[in-house]
Amino acid sequence: MFKGSIVALITPFNQGNVDYSALQNIVEWHIKQGTNAIIPVGTTGESPTLTHDEHVDVVRCVAEQVNGRIPVIAGAGSNNPIEAIALTQRSEAAGADATLHVAGYYNRPNQQGLLAHFTAVHNASTKPIILYNIPPRAVVNILPETMAQLAKLPRIAGVKDATGDLSRPWIERQLIKKEDFCWLSGEDATAVAYNISGGQGCISVTANIAPALCAQMQQACLNGEWQKAVDIQDRLMPLHQAMFAEPSPAGAKYAASLLNLCAADCRLPVMPLSDATKQQIEKAMRDLELI
Repeated sequence: MFKGSIVALITPFNQGNVDYSALQNIVEWHIKQGTNAIIPVGTTGESPTLTHDEHVDVVRCVAEQVNGRIPVIAGAGSNNPIEAIALTQRSEAAGADATLHVAGYYNRPNQQGLLAHFTAVHNASTKPIILYNIPPRAVVNILPETMAQLAKLPRIAGVKDATGDLSRPWIERQLIKKEDFCWLSGEDATAVAYNISGGQGCISVTANIAPALCAQMQQACLNGEWQKAVDIQDRLMPLHQAMFAEPSPAGAKYAASLLNLCAADCRLPVMPLSDATKQQIEKAMRDLELI
């Protein structure tokens, strides 16, 4: 259902406010560059520091600008199922084609708790849901057996896998027989290796800065052109590393400012980059002939 290069979109700010004009221009640029789907208001979109109204307004702005040309998958996750349901329903009403859901951080539910949380969100939704499995941030891990139970629900469409465990698609495919279930990497540096393990795409931070190269790499994977994908990944690796040299999305925002897409501003507690990281990003972008 979802595949290829999917950008975890930054949220541009101007003097502390969401810059909707810049957001529209960024979305249009992504479509022209070949991005296959857009995820607004995820972690890279600084959802933890957006108000609920800003969150929905960003989804609406992106959906209106996309106008059906590629899927819009709105971040709507929360460790509070009541909040997750509210964000899901408001995002669907704002034009999102699907939602992305993380859960478990801070309250640390067991597997039955995760199953109950995602089931409640599913039952309150009308559109596809992608589960976000990211133990480094959420503390809890959606185990393969739990993933398989959730995949039986009709609107659970796939997983964004940021476990770093490249055996997970192999293990989960033994348990999940849903033909259109999608496995999407949530980690740029292992995206090609994840696709070799059975993935169909990547939800990418680097795609904010090098969308055409990320799209070409993912298309090569989908075509089975593995050497071409590896060659592109080799070129992108310094940029992947630079994006996460300091807390994200400061790197992506600074790089976007070098492309004249938006200001480099992030909301606290994400801080401006050090000069050393700025130089690292600039070098990686120059080497890729992005600037």
